[in-house]
Amino acid sequence: MAKKLLKGCEAIGEAAIQAGCRLFFGYPITPQNEIPEYMSLRLPQVGGMFVQAESEVATSNMLYGAAGAGCRCFTSSSSPGISLMQEGISYIAGAELPVVFINIMRGGPGLGGILPSQSDYFQATKGGGHGDYRCLVLAPSTVQEAADLVQIAFDLADKYRNPVYVLGDGLIGQMMEPVEFKIQGVKPEDFPEKPWATTGAKGRKPNIINSLYLDPEDLEKHNLKLKKKFDEMEKNEKRWEVFNLNEKNDILFVAYGSVARIAKTSIELLKEKGINAALFRPITLFPFPGEELVKSASKCNKILVSELSTGQMIEDVKFHLGKEREVAFYGRVGGMIMTPEELVDEAVKLLK
Repeated sequence: MAKKLLKGCEAIGEAAIQAGCRLFFGYPITPQNEIPEYMSLRLPQVGGMFVQAESEVATSNMLYGAAGAGCRCFTSSSSPGISLMQEGISYIAGAELPVVFINIMRGGPGLGGILPSQSDYFQATKGGGHGDYRCLVLAPSTVQEAADLVQIAFDLADKYRNPVYVLGDGLIGQMMEPVEFKIQGVKPEDFPEKPWATTGAKGRKPNIINSLYLDPEDLEKHNLKLKKKFDEMEKNEKRWEVFNLNEKNDILFVAYGSVARIAKTSIELLKEKGINAALFRPITLFPFPGEELVKSASKCNKILVSELSTGQMIEDVKFHLGKEREVAFYGRVGGMIMTPEELVDEAVKLLK
């Protein structure tokens, strides 16, 4: 398949189809409406089914049922919609079901606004629902990477039997870039075996999909089993990018998603001022690549975290770097987006 010029939301939808997903359940909300619109057109063409649920709450429970039957399924929404799904996401994690959730973030809290934001970091990485559970969280910074990570997300969801987030923002969802789908034409027979699924008890005992354990000893065992799985994620699934890092750097930007793109332009502008800047970009927000951040930061005099929020990822950065390293912050909120020149100004002030 040759490269196509696609909007981010369209690329996400096609990536899911090429990864073998044939079921989409969702409810419209800006700025991700092009995903359900795209899926409503494409899924019938490939023998799949698009269902507009009556609400986001209903969506999460439809996903529970479809994933429990062993189907590849996903949904997309934006911030307030994801908030409404949190109870269902906790149930899905507790029942160990593989579901992919796309969140094209918008401003908040509450209804907020429809423009880009990164203020759902806590919700995605710290668990927005109840109980001890974690979700893998992947954060693309280009449309091509959004397509790649969506396809990876389905495999990770199956591997760990766990929900996986792909966390973008309004910029990633709405911009257009050339995209090539690295995984194409996956069919159900290509999926890993799912002997736990509720496919009809023919020649075997019935499978039970459940997250309810009334015996406290059983519930403790289940939680410890889940914790072991989350530890495996932390050990094996860290992803990150380092840009323009040398043995000695004046400043290290730490940013993810769209802001990382802005930071790369700032690095080029800083070169003109004789300032050597680098970027550390987490691609997995959970698990957070803390050890790799520490290695990069050790080669830099100053640290500047930048987010489209009042500061959420910065807490993980500070946790890993410790109190001995000063960490500066620059953020924009409410749908406002920093320019490369703003980050240049912040870096220059920090180095004075």
